[in-house]
Amino acid sequence: MKLENMSAVVTGGASGLGLATARRLLERGVAVVIADLSAERGAAAMQVLGDKARFVQANVCEPEQMDRVYDTAESLGTLRALVHCAGLGGTVRLVEKDGSPGSLEKYESIVRINLIGTFNSLRLAAARMAKNELVDGERGACVLTASVAAYEGQIGQIPYASAKAGVVGMTLVAARDLAQRMIRVCTIAPGVFDTPILDRLPEQVRAALSASVPHPGRLGRPDEFASTALHILENPMLNGETIRLDGAIRMTPR
Repeated sequence: MKLENMSAVVTGGASGLGLATARRLLERGVAVVIADLSAERGAAAMQVLGDKARFVQANVCEPEQMDRVYDTAESLGTLRALVHCAGLGGTVRLVEKDGSPGSLEKYESIVRINLIGTFNSLRLAAARMAKNELVDGERGACVLTASVAAYEGQIGQIPYASAKAGVVGMTLVAARDLAQRMIRVCTIAPGVFDTPILDRLPEQVRAALSASVPHPGRLGRPDEFASTALHILENPMLNGETIRLDGAIRMTPR
């Protein structure tokens, strides 16, 4: 897909992986709408991205809010790309230290944002892309975000790992489903990346995470995720695949 004369939506686009992707798309001349739950982060992102981007505050699980996001994108150009980065971490143990069962409410909330939010964003984007005119045999492409936790979730990550495994499982089925519409779907499964979430960790923990990556022995950079997302959008043979972007890391139990 040629990244020209089009618009794109980047969810979770106000920080981290999403912000880096939005910046890359803007550099290529794509009209970009970022969707994020935080108005504060959205305002800060707009200071970085400039007036060629748009911010719409939205919860990816809410159809009406996401429709506003896609309406805004279509007002700027034909919607041909979705890069879905919105997500939420969190810890739940099956049995807590006091012997009580792990929180079902917290489990549901994390799965809802990461998995239901992915499905909702994808289905609404695909329905709009399906109405596009064909350009070089394509109507659009969607990049989802999973995690290496989908394969090697660590203790306490059970809701996050469950949801991200669901995104991996969704990918090929979605690509097959949308093939008749000439819309591609791929997923990126990042390892440990230098994002605002990791900024909250002590320096010794960040150093240990960096050392756990075989090569390159450091945290991933958001721009490396962004370049992978753009490659997926541009390469018509990438479809139905989940790409690990992790420096060959395999997460330990803890």
